[in-house]
Amino acid sequence: MKRIFLSLALLSTATLVAALVLGLNIDDPRVKTAAAQSGVGEHVLWGLTGLVLAAMCHALVLTYFMGTGRWMEETGKAYRLPDDFRRANQALKYRTVPAMIASLALLVATGALGAAADPASAVGFRGWGGLSAGTVHYLAAVLAIGVNLAVNLWEYVALERNAELIDGVMREVRRIRAERGLPVDE
Repeated sequence: MKRIFLSLALLSTATLVAALVLGLNIDDPRVKTAAAQSGVGEHVLWGLTGLVLAAMCHALVLTYFMGTGRWMEETGKAYRLPDDFRRANQALKYRTVPAMIASLALLVATGALGAAADPASAVGFRGWGGLSAGTVHYLAAVLAIGVNLAVNLWEYVALERNAELIDGVMREVRRIRAERGLPVDE
């Protein structure tokens, strides 16, 4: 699981960084030239792709925690294991979910700020606190990418800890099966 997660996390981060670089390379989005509009279009598509990949990455982790939690619950009942393993898995999940939500909310807010900063937008967003709309969007993007990267690291550590829990459950199952004279897979 960690390898799949790491690959998807790196891909989503690289895509978000590519969107940031493409956004920085747009000369002037107010100019109605084909080159400027093409640059805006590429920036938007890369940003949306990065958002979708980041959402997939976080959803994968959440789904994994839900599945392993259910497995630990059923295995614990079947082998009469203490509930410690499942509770530890649940604690990992519930500590990780708020970070996932915050990361996704920042990524969506960054997209919304970008859409509002677009000169072709009917919103007419001019910026905040003396900062232009484009600068606010840029700062939000840098913050969102940084937070998403930190959350990915947090998730990776949680996945490692969950793998240790799974190993602990499997050790207990093997021990119980060996005590009962049942076949034990290594």
